[in-house]
Amino acid sequence: MRKSLVVYLNGKPIEIVIRNYTAADIEGMIEIQRVSFPPPFPSELWWNEEQLKQHTALFPEGAICAEMGGKLIGSMTALRVSDEQLQADHSWQSITSGGYITNHNPQGSTLYVVDLCVIPELRKAGIGKWLMLSMYDVVIHLRLTRLLGGGRMPSYNKVKDEVSAAQYLQGVIEGKFNDPVISFLLRCGRMPVGVADNYLEDEESCNYAALMEWRNPFIT
Repeated sequence: MRKSLVVYLNGKPIEIVIRNYTAADIEGMIEIQRVSFPPPFPSELWWNEEQLKQHTALFPEGAICAEMGGKLIGSMTALRVSDEQLQADHSWQSITSGGYITNHNPQGSTLYVVDLCVIPELRKAGIGKWLMLSMYDVVIHLRLTRLLGGGRMPSYNKVKDEVSAAQYLQGVIEGKFNDPVISFLLRCGRMPVGVADNYLEDEESCNYAALMEWRNPFIT
């Protein structure tokens, strides 16, 4: 994959490229993590070299990045999983093999999102949405059924004593609550299919995640 496009930040046009990342981009990929998750975020939770090598070796089609002027500014990673892998309750750790995607199934019909990240100074330029749309292209190109992934619910902790996680998610859809991550995913065309408990260690989301999918409109 490789495509050029123009995005706007504060009214100023910026030309970017979205393409597959490779082993040659490992340093730039780790820099995205460093800039996006500075201390006190633990550096051991950034992507490491071995994880990134696994992404590019096991499923290069699911390893994409955004580049501006030769510098990496965002990335998105996914793997293929089967319906059988999704039958039981799962966490981010279990479904992504701790980010190493060693359970990638080349025959899987679901493209599962591992992560999406854009450097802070460009997060209002719509690059995250373009990365998501580009991953939809992968779904269509590979004739997969859908894209699926767990979305954080960072504003849930504010109302956790008033509503359940499922009620909160429904409230976001109805406009009763505003959640930066779930609202973003909805704007990208993803729809909720459930709520996962103990999905990711995340105090803001109370360890919950909304399972959000995008269905391939060309496969019924």
